[in-house]
Amino acid sequence: MTDRSLSARLARLPRPFDPELGTEARAAVPALSGDVAALIEGAGGSSPYLLSLIRRESDWLAAALDDPEAAFAAVLDEARALPPDQLKPGLRQAKRRVALLTALADLAGAWALEQVTGALTDFADLACDLALKAEIATLIRRRKLPGMTEDDVATAAGLTVLAMGKMGAHELNYSSDIDLICLFDETRYDPDDFHEARSGLIRATRNMCAALGDKTADGYVFRTDLRLRPDPAVTPVCMAMAAAETYYESLGRTWERAAYIKARACAGDIEAGQRFLDTLRPFVWRKHLDFAAIQDAHDMRLRIRENKGTGGPISVPGHDLKLGRGGIREIEFFTQTRQLIAGGRDRDLRVRGTVEGLRVLADKDWVPWDVAQRLTDHYRALREAEHRVQMVHDAQTHKIPSSPEGIERIACLMGRSSDDLVAELKDRLTEVHEMTEGFFAPDARGRAPEEAEPAEIEFDASVLARWPTYPALRSQRAAQLFETRIKPELLRRLARTAKPEEALVALDGFLSGLPAGVQLFSLFEANPHLIDLLVDIVGTSPALAGYLSRNSGVFDAVIGGDFFSDWPGMEALRGELAAALEAESDYETQLDAARRWAKEWHFRIGVHHLRGLIDGRTAAGQYADLAEAVIRALLPVVIAQFSRRHGPPPGRGLAVLGMGSLGAGRLTSTSDLDLIVIYDPAGAEMSDGKRPLPVRQYYARLTQALITAITAPTAQGRLYEVDMRLRPSGTQGPVATSLASFMHYQQNEAWVWEHLALTRARVVAGMDDLAADIEAFRRDLLSRPQDRARVLEAVADMRGRIAEAKTPSGVWDAKTGPGRVQDIELAAQAGALLGGVIGRGVEDGLQGAVASGWLDVADATMLGDCYRLFWAVHMAARLISGKGLDSASIGEGGAAFLCRATEHETVEDLRSALEDGYARAAGVIDAALAGGRVT
Repeated sequence: MTDRSLSARLARLPRPFDPELGTEARAAVPALSGDVAALIEGAGGSSPYLLSLIRRESDWLAAALDDPEAAFAAVLDEARALPPDQLKPGLRQAKRRVALLTALADLAGAWALEQVTGALTDFADLACDLALKAEIATLIRRRKLPGMTEDDVATAAGLTVLAMGKMGAHELNYSSDIDLICLFDETRYDPDDFHEARSGLIRATRNMCAALGDKTADGYVFRTDLRLRPDPAVTPVCMAMAAAETYYESLGRTWERAAYIKARACAGDIEAGQRFLDTLRPFVWRKHLDFAAIQDAHDMRLRIRENKGTGGPISVPGHDLKLGRGGIREIEFFTQTRQLIAGGRDRDLRVRGTVEGLRVLADKDWVPWDVAQRLTDHYRALREAEHRVQMVHDAQTHKIPSSPEGIERIACLMGRSSDDLVAELKDRLTEVHEMTEGFFAPDARGRAPEEAEPAEIEFDASVLARWPTYPALRSQRAAQLFETRIKPELLRRLARTAKPEEALVALDGFLSGLPAGVQLFSLFEANPHLIDLLVDIVGTSPALAGYLSRNSGVFDAVIGGDFFSDWPGMEALRGELAAALEAESDYETQLDAARRWAKEWHFRIGVHHLRGLIDGRTAAGQYADLAEAVIRALLPVVIAQFSRRHGPPPGRGLAVLGMGSLGAGRLTSTSDLDLIVIYDPAGAEMSDGKRPLPVRQYYARLTQALITAITAPTAQGRLYEVDMRLRPSGTQGPVATSLASFMHYQQNEAWVWEHLALTRARVVAGMDDLAADIEAFRRDLLSRPQDRARVLEAVADMRGRIAEAKTPSGVWDAKTGPGRVQDIELAAQAGALLGGVIGRGVEDGLQGAVASGWLDVADATMLGDCYRLFWAVHMAARLISGKGLDSASIGEGGAAFLCRATEHETVEDLRSALEDGYARAAGVIDAALAGGRVT
């Protein structure tokens, strides 16, 4: 006996239901003794099917049990070596041996469930591959597959077999049918040969199924089921991949999405099969959280119960372990549905196995650990019981016998008493039902009494009456879900706001802008706390509510678990986005992925600001971090795409200079990005690619590609608007500037205002060595002595031009006008230039103004205090309205947010502080400019 022998690992024993048959089974293998002989006696004495296998394979069995894993591997090797004329009987013998070996290792407790089902699946994979390639070889020899030679047998002439269901997940049971979808890669054939090739491949598919499924004196290998293919009533058993892809894109249903969670290329052309599965990823895994899948799965469960008659109460005799209440399918649906909900966002959830799926869902906090562990335990126990039921007669059944004798036979196979088995199964089925039913049918549990009460306020009926006309509520399913589940909750929460009617109007605006509703309403139903967040947003920020109606998918981020965590920082963001882009297969999907990702983080900053988790200054820094992370992650993607045609960037590459608010690291929720692109050809004249370009043209077109990647409105919208007017020579200059030209221009031709702008410039992306050179040049230039009168004359001229072009829209316009944000920023830039300050912030510039003697400490301090107040108002105003505010549009929620953001008791107090601050700041700047220009 070795450590590998079954005897050394035997942990349990079956009892013979029929002692005489058990004795016969033991006698069939006289070389065995002890516990292993008792195992044979219990198995053969309780299962006529296993007894028949023991009789037929008695000469092989004793040696096989000395090392079951080696014996299993040998069976597979012998099958691979079968000559064509021996394939059918050889595979049937292999099936007998695999079934007997796995059954005995299972009954003995030597192999865990996953090893048992894995062995059965591995053999099924091999059997399909051998049977298919034998048929393909025959067709090629007969010249029935145009253009194919013997070399194409290895890839089955482009025909791939997809394992579905339990086979796809490596979870086959003892008497499983194998669910297959057979497809062929039509690109392997000349279009003129398509129909002939398809006919041949259909024949190969049918012959493969017959080779596996026909019963002969040697038995059968596997029953095959091809009905999971697209529209099986009208389509052939083998379809072109292009036709299948078109079907799923246009007509695919939720149950087919769920089926493809487990899909796996198992035979034939594996690479082509994997490519097809890759193309179906957007169909299976939706971009956004898909809580609508819960209702679809629940409807499927109800249809199965109705069609199969398995919806009755849990009574173990006659109960269907697979389809009945609390059965295996309930656990599988529970797992797959949660994978469908979140797998589009989290690739880690895209696993095939049920146990593996529960583990990953628990790791990712989609399922509590105790729930995942309990369901895993129940799943394994129910699968073992299912296997015992099937072992008896090799029947594709999942029902516990109805008679006491039948139950006793199953109990004997499990080495249990009937009473204990029935009690345990009843407990397990009941707990599975209770754990999963609430997920699929939450209404069955009822609502809390306080939630059942209607809203106490009578809302404007004319507003409510127009809701059914909105696009999001026009489908029957969306309307039913909204009216019965979502609308009552919304109205109850609106009734608790400070101004319910005002909040209703804001909500109305949100609903009117929604293009579709089922997904979002399902999300709300599964996560009611999101309704509170929505009401908070619509009651405070019409701009953010409007953004939500166009981008409701950003709600997904709130469910992710870390939505309210601390800000991770720009480097972490860049790494996360870079990983997300790398995971996408083509350029367009990368651009869409960047937009989805950025929108979620943009939404998160807004919500954190709205709810007081961060102040306006912090939010401004986070918006800037986000923009920089987007540019830094996108730039390599754009360069890689551009380089495919025109070669890699010649010379030292490029750097992207952030100007204005981006350079200063302070953006609002609606900021454009001011950018300059600088490159260094380092002596190169042309690029080196399929279509080489002169260096200047190369970088000009690459810059345009980068701007397009940022600004183009794709299916997911746009990222940012970009303004490049601050580049040398403005709109008249090239979109990309060489380093030498940039330095020459700044030293010899630039206007004072361009040097003022340079005080806030910062490299945000590009080559590190080039970025270092640009920053060194900036520091050197700003450190040079300045003509104070000339600088202040230019500042005064700029103030005049701005005043002529823009007038403040009112007291709430904290940005534009004398003494306001823009005015103080301009004064700070003058102070930075005069004081030779390298720092980019307003505080840095004001310190430079003091150091240069242009401002005194008191005035600089006052301007800094005013700036912080004005900036807080400016940030809040952009979040509330997306533009300037007026008294009539602030609203109750907006007014409360403004006061909270600026630490003022009332709006009137804030108004007074703003008016006083504007006047004082303007007076200080006026006086400083007037006095400072006197020589």
